[in-house]
Amino acid sequence: MEKIKKENHVFSTLQSIGRSFFLPVSILPVAGLLLGLGASFTNPKTIASYNLEWLLAPGTPLSYVLTIMSGVGGAIFANLPLIFAMAIAFGMSKKERGVAVLSAALSFIIMHVTIKNLLIFNGTITADGQVAERVLSGAVSMVLGIQTLEMGVFGGIVVGLGVAALHNRFYKIKLPAAVSFFAGVRFVPIVCTFAYIGIGFIAFLVWPFIQQGIFSIGRVVTGSGDIGIFIFGFMERILIPFGLHHIWYIPFWQTGLGGSMMVDGQLIQGAQNIFFAELASKNTTRFSIEAAKFMTGKYSFMMAGLPGAALAMYHCAKPSKKKVVGGLLLSAALTSFLTGITEPIEFTFLFVAPIVFVVHCIFAGISFVLMSVLNIAIGTTFSCGLIDFTLYGLLQGNAKTNWVMLLPVFVLYFVLYYMFFRFVILKWDLKTPGREDEDVETKLYTKNDYNAMREERKKGMVMEDTISQSIIEGLGGLDNFSDLTCCATRLRIKANNLDLINDSLLKQTGAMGVIKKGNGIQVVYGPTVSVIKSNLEEYIEKIKEHGMESSFADKETSKNMNINVLGLCEDCTVENKDSLEEINKVISPFKGRIIDIENIQDKIFSAKVLGDGFAVEIESDEIIAPIDGKIINIYSTEHAFILEDNYGHKILIHIGLGTVSLNGKGIKVLKKLGDSVKQGEKIAEIDRKAIMEAGYSLVSPVTFLNVNKSKYGIQVDKEGMVEQGEEAIIFVTKK
Repeated sequence: MEKIKKENHVFSTLQSIGRSFFLPVSILPVAGLLLGLGASFTNPKTIASYNLEWLLAPGTPLSYVLTIMSGVGGAIFANLPLIFAMAIAFGMSKKERGVAVLSAALSFIIMHVTIKNLLIFNGTITADGQVAERVLSGAVSMVLGIQTLEMGVFGGIVVGLGVAALHNRFYKIKLPAAVSFFAGVRFVPIVCTFAYIGIGFIAFLVWPFIQQGIFSIGRVVTGSGDIGIFIFGFMERILIPFGLHHIWYIPFWQTGLGGSMMVDGQLIQGAQNIFFAELASKNTTRFSIEAAKFMTGKYSFMMAGLPGAALAMYHCAKPSKKKVVGGLLLSAALTSFLTGITEPIEFTFLFVAPIVFVVHCIFAGISFVLMSVLNIAIGTTFSCGLIDFTLYGLLQGNAKTNWVMLLPVFVLYFVLYYMFFRFVILKWDLKTPGREDEDVETKLYTKNDYNAMREERKKGMVMEDTISQSIIEGLGGLDNFSDLTCCATRLRIKANNLDLINDSLLKQTGAMGVIKKGNGIQVVYGPTVSVIKSNLEEYIEKIKEHGMESSFADKETSKNMNINVLGLCEDCTVENKDSLEEINKVISPFKGRIIDIENIQDKIFSAKVLGDGFAVEIESDEIIAPIDGKIINIYSTEHAFILEDNYGHKILIHIGLGTVSLNGKGIKVLKKLGDSVKQGEKIAEIDRKAIMEAGYSLVSPVTFLNVNKSKYGIQVDKEGMVEQGEEAIIFVTKK
């Protein structure tokens, strides 16, 4: 069990690192576009080959613009170590991320300044910048104007991970009153400053040996010929389902693992860095195949192979479903062809036939080998679609890239993928899109669904967002997940209880698949995931604005009670039978008309996002305790509070709907946080007239926050009027 927990923790950590890597990688397309266009059309040979001297000759307005573009793009690539440091610190930190980013930039500079001075002290470099002859060529370089050890992106990774760890440890630290000004987030840059002076010392001592080791490993990979490049291509694809492919290929693209080369007198490390250094150089006549082979292999299956697979899926779809499936597959195929984002297609067959995905990975490895054998050298910024093919293949000319030889490979891969996929789909009756059973609904969201998401409830209510609401339900409720992030195609979260994850419901929201490993969950949506994530975050914020965010007077008390930001139980799910039967003895805290919670005019409560229960339209001015227990949360506006009974049930009593906006007007809680109460004891008073005149509903939900919704339901056993204190109005049902 301990071993499994450790493995799950490792996967979760790697997932966090992988998504942090993706942030700096995502800026490379813009940098590459600027550098690609700028360097190409300021190169005299390119200008002459297209007879554009009249438009692009040095001194023309457009030449100035293109020169600036080239310089900006080159600057981004030149400073990737710093960008990685800040991005990883941002991605790995839990809260107050701006402080983490600032600390990372500061630590990066401090580390390299420390190394520089140590290099001067031991004679590796002189005060005027001369490098000793004994130093390995390229081991010392300029970083942000600091002459230091060439650590590349690895240096940024070391800073980013270290700062994130320090930030998460100290951003809430308390200090004695005399120095309390430096407590909390202000302490983080201080501790990072001293930490990275120390890490600078360590790097000075050990990095030269690590550097030599990296060069040696890189020589083994690059020297192992076709076998090595096949393994690289195969692994780059096979790690896609786990979201760990960024961790695999980035070291080859950005460090000495991908080789090193002198370009215009500078030692450049990393396959992608070498390609873009050659792109910016006016002396380049042929791009290095040794560098490009780590990139070019993806063009054939992204631009031709997977679109061929999509066509095969369409041809194999049932006639009755071809119209619907055709649009989906065409969109996915165009996405792959134009941008190189392939997961919308890959995940359509990954989950129905994993062995087919393995064969696809083998085809990918072979593609990398073919590019090397055919001497095709086309770089990329992020993913290999038509855009990158045009910028770094067509525009650079066949003499530099040999792009013409890629065209027959396109034809080969399109036919290969089409024939293979058509064969296995028909042979094994794979349930690819359009081949589902007739009783399985293929649902697309309609215009009415979209309009419904944009309708706003009356004052104080939460905007309806059926997709976000369903995602929350599919993830087991707000109290079941944390660390919400995304990469190019996946929503990534950490789950508290995997048993509460509803794969079927998540797929109804448009997910192509759900990947689980340890407590790490990845929900695959495709390129629209960033919009889905933003909508989900806004929806959760609206839930908080709706009045569900805890406001503990004593933060330590909240910590000890294991209540998270929404007031829900983080470490317990009550399932004991005898304990659950006690819920049947809960009395009504109000007098009024009882309502099934699914029928109230509030999507958050009716969808049971905040637990199952019941509601009462209040007709009295007093509120009594429904159970014996303790008050463990009182919201700052007193419109809601949470009780915990002797069995661990946590019961939310919410007075009215949207009443958080009243800021306490018309509501008075008579008890304090931590007070014990007896069933039937008066705990609050309300002014019904004031609440109604302000335009708010008196329908008041009562929900059970930590009863396992996947196993049990709360059923109303009463209709019409209920008296305050009346018992047996609900009972627990087993699902």
